[in-house]
Amino acid sequence: MSDFPQDGFEQVAAWLKALQDRICRNLENLDGQAVFLKDDWQHEFGGGGQSRVLENGAVFEKAGVNFSHVHGSQLPDSALSHRGQLRLTSFQAVGVSLVVHPRNPYVPASHANVRLFSGYDDDHRPFWWFGGGFDLTPFYPFDEDILHWHQVAQRCCVPFGADVYPRYKSWCDRYFYLPHRDETRGVGGLFFDDLHEWGFGKSFEFMRRVGDAYMQGYAPIVERRSTIPYAERERHFQLYRRGRYVEFNLLYDRGTRFGLESGGRTESILMSMPPLAAWKYDWHTAPDSREAKLNEYLKPRSWLGEESAKV
Repeated sequence: MSDFPQDGFEQVAAWLKALQDRICRNLENLDGQAVFLKDDWQHEFGGGGQSRVLENGAVFEKAGVNFSHVHGSQLPDSALSHRGQLRLTSFQAVGVSLVVHPRNPYVPASHANVRLFSGYDDDHRPFWWFGGGFDLTPFYPFDEDILHWHQVAQRCCVPFGADVYPRYKSWCDRYFYLPHRDETRGVGGLFFDDLHEWGFGKSFEFMRRVGDAYMQGYAPIVERRSTIPYAERERHFQLYRRGRYVEFNLLYDRGTRFGLESGGRTESILMSMPPLAAWKYDWHTAPDSREAKLNEYLKPRSWLGEESAKV
């Protein structure tokens, strides 16, 4: 990990701020009505960030795009539990995270984040890693949309090796999984963490490609589906399925846990929550209904076929 440049964190933070700007502009253009509210905040232990939230738009009921750059002397357990006995004297964390909850039930919800951690352990040895990814959560799935989403994911991985998309696609399927429901949160995408073995330059380039791929994948789906007519039936099902989204974010999501356990700003951390959600006691979709079709999609599937490993 010795190739981390002296200005590495500054490079990444500058790029992430620009990414936040680009994504917010793109989402505002897609919505055509609402704009993002900007909210600067400070972390109690060091650093801060800017949350941007769009609410009650024509296309997006709620969208949040958060930039954070925090530092301190100890990472919470949620960031270290899978890293053995690592103990720190200092750390920095910088990232962009976003969640979009569309108004139309035929438009999938989406999530993305890209981030960098760095610091020193208690033996004064430097460490750093990149992480991130994106995933798609449809309520009324269209194969055309999901295929496009995974084709974009695959393309951004191609320059880094034929095994990268299948590996990070599989990691996404495993991570965005609700064990108490025995279902995936949606139809997946990419997820990666602890990325440092490629060196700083190549790892940073991969993070940039993932960050840019999000809107390449999502914007065409929004444009195709946001004008489809819907009624109360579809709206009620959307709210019910949003409940699953809340369950995952509060019970299992490491980003949510890291933010809360590290003393982050609660409103910014929980901006990923949908504006409305619903739960029904022991409710099941009617057999052969459009709503029941979703059950077929909530398990890992090789969307691009075996050829995805041979690019």
